[in-house]
Amino acid sequence: MKITCPRSSCQNQVYFQKDGHFFRKSDSKYIQRYRCRLCGKRTSTAQLSACYGQKKRTLNKMVESLLCSKVSQRRIAKILNIDKKTVHRKVIFLGIIASGKNQKFRDSLTSNKVHSIQIDDMITKERTKLKPVTISSAVDPKTRKILALEAAAIPAFGHLSKISIEKYGKRRSQQNKSLTNLFEKLLPITSETAIIRSDEHKYYPIYIKKYLPRSKHQQFKSLKAKTAGQGELKKSASDPLYSINHTFGMMRDNLGTLVRQSWCVPQKIEMIQHRLEIYINFHNSNLV
Repeated sequence: MKITCPRSSCQNQVYFQKDGHFFRKSDSKYIQRYRCRLCGKRTSTAQLSACYGQKKRTLNKMVESLLCSKVSQRRIAKILNIDKKTVHRKVIFLGIIASGKNQKFRDSLTSNKVHSIQIDDMITKERTKLKPVTISSAVDPKTRKILALEAAAIPAFGHLSKISIEKYGKRRSQQNKSLTNLFEKLLPITSETAIIRSDEHKYYPIYIKKYLPRSKHQQFKSLKAKTAGQGELKKSASDPLYSINHTFGMMRDNLGTLVRQSWCVPQKIEMIQHRLEIYINFHNSNLV
């Protein structure tokens, strides 16, 4: 990225001369300032940073760590002594940055494609249990790294279905969108003859046949869960989907919004997706 003249009528990217420094209080650094040789407008290297314009950029890493450590946004605001609106804006900012980093991670796998994948869906909610959300997920069982997570709205099911329709009306399923996004991200990084393991979800064979027709798809019957691992680990001694179920258990324990019976409930699916992107980057970066 190059320095650009801030004047819209100029937009010079070549002819600059150094014009001193200024002290940035937010992170106690001296920033190089430049002057445009064409129009005389001044700018600096600060515009090259994704944090440009932020007064509390030093808290970004702390917000990310706390968010991925089961701390709610309100509690983060109290711990860091900042406004809860600031935390909300930082979650959106960090989610966008993390999404770019996650895409770079997937791009790095195109030359050394994944030969084994486990896929599954996790259920959470937005605002209320009457508005469930599915998170379509893919994990590399060899490295235990998360390849992609996609959140989408689904209609309420079971005994809550009738109550949900009466209170909020009919809720359309967006699971096709989440699975499409998931497999479009997996297609460039997955070997054509990869082994894909999943449960007996009815949609998985359709999308695997469409995107990865030469792969070997193995489906396994869902096993009864045990209390340990946030209800994600299975009672069976040999779980063929252990890697993704263990990842789900970690996600539910580390993201406050995914904890079962929690007050920490997101209001919008977009915010769930931002948190998921942040967690993917945090999980993959800190995986030993």
